[in-house]
Amino acid sequence: MKIVLSGYIVIPEAELALVEDALVEHIALTKAEEGCLVFNVSKDPVNSCRYDVYEEFSSQAAFDFHQARVKSSPWGQATINVERHYLIKESTQ
Repeated sequence: MKIVLSGYIVIPEAELALVEDALVEHIALTKAEEGCLVFNVSKDPVNSCRYDVYEEFSSQAAFDFHQARVKSSPWGQATINVERHYLIKESTQ
């Protein structure tokens, strides 16, 4: 059963450049993870502090590995003050 995360993040305006700088590496590292099926992060066309997020992982274990890696990564440090608005669900599709 795969894990699907969808939603968005809101970045404090004062930290926008820091987060955007860390995002490129975060995307590359995540897409290289075993079990990462889809990883899309896109800037909202209206709100420059909002990024839409959509992720699919092949299993709960792959998703858990990703979450653990992120916490100790430069991305995790850069986004400590980011508001996260996510829906996480299991999917058979």
